[in-house]
Amino acid sequence: TQELIDAQVARSWGQQLIRGWSHGWIEAPERIGAKIAGLLGAKAHELIVADSTSVNLFKLALAALLARPERHKIVTDDLNFPSDLYVLQGICQLLKRPCRVEVVKSTDSIHGPMEGLGEAIDEDTALVTLSHTVFKSGYTYPMAELTQLAHKSGALTLWDLSHSAGALPVQLNQSKADLAVGCTYKYLNGGPGAPAFLYVREDLQDQLGNPISGWMGQKNAFEFGLDYQPAAGLRHFLSGTPPILSLSAIEPGVELILEAGIEQIRRKSVQQSEYLIALWRQKLAPLGYTLNSPEDPRQRGSHISLGHPEGLRIDLALINEMNVLPDFRYPDNIRLGITPLYTSFADIYHAVDRLAKVVEDGLYHRYSTEGIAVT
Repeated sequence: TQELIDAQVARSWGQQLIRGWSHGWIEAPERIGAKIAGLLGAKAHELIVADSTSVNLFKLALAALLARPERHKIVTDDLNFPSDLYVLQGICQLLKRPCRVEVVKSTDSIHGPMEGLGEAIDEDTALVTLSHTVFKSGYTYPMAELTQLAHKSGALTLWDLSHSAGALPVQLNQSKADLAVGCTYKYLNGGPGAPAFLYVREDLQDQLGNPISGWMGQKNAFEFGLDYQPAAGLRHFLSGTPPILSLSAIEPGVELILEAGIEQIRRKSVQQSEYLIALWRQKLAPLGYTLNSPEDPRQRGSHISLGHPEGLRIDLALINEMNVLPDFRYPDNIRLGITPLYTSFADIYHAVDRLAKVVEDGLYHRYSTEGIAVT
């Protein structure tokens, strides 16, 4: 990745300047999107890289609501990433018809509320949108089952794959999913602020419009006509100019995952998460740590959340003194990401050993939670 970025700066942009658009840049959103599609059980022309996850969610959610003008409800859950809810709430304020977001609550803050979602989805539901793998606990929804439930009531589905893409097999086509978005920052190794992706099922591409109609989605972008005419297929879901440097940085990581094989990555992920949970039982549960992820590996992604009343201060001690880099999610979640391409079993053992030491030696007492902005 570093060599690629150096080459883009020194040669592609440094020497070619705008000629770079004719040497792979203009096609990059589709080319890289097609590779990501291979990890998510989608056709190559059904996925494209663009914008951020939030912007893509806005585009697809609003497009779905405009395609169901007689319906007034969006169904989601309280395990969804909060930013997704903010986007949905904003959309309801923009629509010219009454619209509300119904948030179904999980009974344990770990598992998805399948029964409650079944009760909430009805004939007035335009869209069901959920995080496929939820950001706190790692619970993973049965995509096909939820999609079938939504379709039975005539609703569309929109999945956030940010914590699934590159971590576990996803079958968008097989599940008959309508729409999806996701980031490339996490398991796809794109880096901070890397562009996101969006998926639109083939038969919906010309039915749904892009609410942020921009020149990259125009039928003949370089004619610079004053009236918008959408490009055919998925390309009309592009809006502005693609960020070439950060877009380019996605490709090597995606290619490594394709080379390793998502099934093999998932197999190692399950082995490693089971190992971590076994160590939790042995070493951490006696020290007051709780398991805040599903115990059934079929119901979780590739991160494990451990709870502790002093979770934030423990997290700070791990980062500053123990060379362990988890993140913290309120109220008490210490979230440990397992990335099988480069996480070893020894890494997991040492991380658990240091989690124990922070509590046993009281190291967290050195830290204050005041003024902590990023966790």
